[in-house]
Amino acid sequence: MQFMLMFENITRAKLKDCLLIDEMIVFIVEPAQIGKAIGKKGANVQRLKSLLKDKEFKITEFHPNLLQFIKNLFYPVKINKIEQKEDIIEITAPDMKSRGLLIGRGAKNLRNNEEIVNRYFKIKEIKVVK
Repeated sequence: MQFMLMFENITRAKLKDCLLIDEMIVFIVEPAQIGKAIGKKGANVQRLKSLLKDKEFKITEFHPNLLQFIKNLFYPVKINKIEQKEDIIEITAPDMKSRGLLIGRGAKNLRNNEEIVNRYFKIKEIKVVK
């Protein structure tokens, strides 16, 4: 709760949600609020970094479309294609480096992002395919 209040006071952006996942704070802003959240030349991000000191954080923009929301979550990692096959999301990466970043060590990035997505949309799994 205190992170949400601090975030909104600093950025003046409308916050949809704030999550603590694996020691990382994930701020999810309302649609069209990401620019305001980041601030001019990243000023708000720098202020948050100095206040949160050793805590990692991520700012992402909510989107009512599932696939666009997933793209926003994984940004800035490049994604070639993203498809929904029933309740499974398949992501195609352009190269091995992007693929590694999407998956993360021990599939940590995939599982963490699945957890976030499942708060708003019902999916079974996110997969990175060749």
